[in-house]
Amino acid sequence: MPSIKIKETESFDVGLRKFRRACERAGIITEIRKREFMKSQQRKEKKSCCCSERNYKRVMKDSFAK
Repeated sequence: MPSIKIKETESFDVGLRKFRRACERAGIITEIRKREFMKSQQRKEKKSCCCSERNYKRVMKDSFAK
């Protein structure tokens, strides 16, 4: 968890901006979005299988077109 230090003269908005920037640099936002919806192992395998089939069909289509 990122932590920041703000001076007494700085406003809350400045501190919030610094905290958001620190979270972005740490990669917390992307990690939360990635883990927001859990995907089962079966869905992951099915997706990769479909992608490979699609790529194979595309390659075969291009090779016959030439």
